[in-house]
Amino acid sequence: MKINATQLLEKTIAANSSDLHVVVGAKPFLRINTKLSVMEDMPPFTVDDVEFFLSQILDQDQRQILEVNKELDFSISLGTKSRFRVNAFYQKGYPSVALRVIPLVIPSIESLGLPSNLINICDLKQGLVLVVGPTGQGKSTTLAAMIDRINDSRSEHILTVEDPIEYVFTNKKSLIEQREMFLDTHSWEVALKSILRQDPNVVLIGEMRDIETMSAALQISETGHLVFATLHTTSASHTIERIIASFPESKRAEVRVQLAQVIEVIISQRLLPSEKKGMVPAVEIMLGTDAVKNIVREGKTHMLDNVINTSAQVGMISLERSLAIHVSGGLVDYDVAAKYTSKPDELKRLLDLVSKGKL
Repeated sequence: MKINATQLLEKTIAANSSDLHVVVGAKPFLRINTKLSVMEDMPPFTVDDVEFFLSQILDQDQRQILEVNKELDFSISLGTKSRFRVNAFYQKGYPSVALRVIPLVIPSIESLGLPSNLINICDLKQGLVLVVGPTGQGKSTTLAAMIDRINDSRSEHILTVEDPIEYVFTNKKSLIEQREMFLDTHSWEVALKSILRQDPNVVLIGEMRDIETMSAALQISETGHLVFATLHTTSASHTIERIIASFPESKRAEVRVQLAQVIEVIISQRLLPSEKKGMVPAVEIMLGTDAVKNIVREGKTHMLDNVINTSAQVGMISLERSLAIHVSGGLVDYDVAAKYTSKPDELKRLLDLVSKGKL
């Protein structure tokens, strides 16, 4: 039987799934509210089935890149229904495909259940805003919601460099131009070096993946632009450490000063399964206050968690406080929340304060 890619993608959307996995020797898998499940109504895919599926979603140039590099990131659209971020790769010599569902309509900050002070962050004129967390925790969606908020409220020139383009923006008050790796540019380094000649106000860097993209993000922020980016780290303090440690030791003191000057916000995010809401975000927010900037400048990152814990009055929130709010509000079971924290005792302490009406 020939596998129709459109029908398979439509089934993925109908199941309210976040991801589809196509692999040789198995039926397709869907991820629904963080859990993998088999598409029982589909047959196990042969090599020919996967190759035929790929032939329906890849163009000739992409196919050649996949055969040479053995992996490829790209995006596809399913008419007016949805978009998909796709990674095609090889395992055990056979092709596999992982697809992430991207809604066509960009959700608002409010509809995502994110803290309301993210709206104020969208009013920033310059500096560095990072959204961090493990893969699949909604970083791209949060960034898209923030960029679209700016698009709704301000007249700015917004430039993005992405691999691949995920959410597609429509010009509202702002002019938005989106560049995709290998389609619109061949190099992160060249694209980011060129960006200042393109007269942006706001820059979105899909991912800070190496020293070149980190340097570019810092330099663009320093020149009076507002820069948004993602990073695969687990917390605000880990993010600061990761950026600084990525540079040679001889440059780290300079990078600490540079980072202290430009850092405005770090948002660390997790998506939790909820029986009431499907998925809800638990969010740590660190704001670039004078205290935070001094800690970054002096290399005392071990003190950042304490600053976050004691700065709720200015809009900071720890991951454990966010989890406790969800548990106390009945959105998330305690056992689920406990899996997302490395500080279970702190979570219990905060829940105890909630029960006593002190949080």
